[in-house]
Amino acid sequence: MTLTLAHMAAFNAVLILSILSPGAAFLMAVRSTVSHGRHAGLATGFGLGLMASLWTLAALLGMDVLFAIFPWAFTALKIGGAAYLIYLAITTWRGAKVPVVAATRPQGRAFMDGILVNLGNPKSVLFAAAVLVVIFPPEMSGFEIALITLNHLTLEILFYTACAFILSAPAARTRYLRAKPLLDRIAALLLGGLGLKLLLQR
Repeated sequence: MTLTLAHMAAFNAVLILSILSPGAAFLMAVRSTVSHGRHAGLATGFGLGLMASLWTLAALLGMDVLFAIFPWAFTALKIGGAAYLIYLAITTWRGAKVPVVAATRPQGRAFMDGILVNLGNPKSVLFAAAVLVVIFPPEMSGFEIALITLNHLTLEILFYTACAFILSAPAARTRYLRAKPLLDRIAALLLGGLGLKLLLQR
């Protein structure tokens, strides 16, 4: 059985629902864009999308099996990811009342923020593995695996690019700046909660 358009359509439907669900990645993309501008938002989104697609690639290559053999690797990634989310929560809370300065965040730094947020969620590879087993045929070729990974990256980039353009509009930025203290504290609580959830879940 070979890879078909029906397989890709099913995967894209699940992926779109996953991207749209609120989480640390989406919060990071929104905050980066409205706080530091469109370019920072684009860079953050690219980092998020690249790491998410690499988790899918890892799942296709069987990294869930590796985690089962070496559970300490999964635990180390999970603890590191949880610590980073909690760190983001603390810095976001502390900076809630700090005015947004005119200087934009360097794109390289924003890109690494995106990478680190999704790198710190090894559960992504387990979720991807479960979905992929159901959707795709076994024993796919290297070309098919590369195609699925590229498809994932493309959807992620399209979504976060759209977010960056929409949220960097003057009206959206003005509304954010007015509500920044409240929104930053809500974001801090959500990020901290996600970090604790990742840390405590088995």
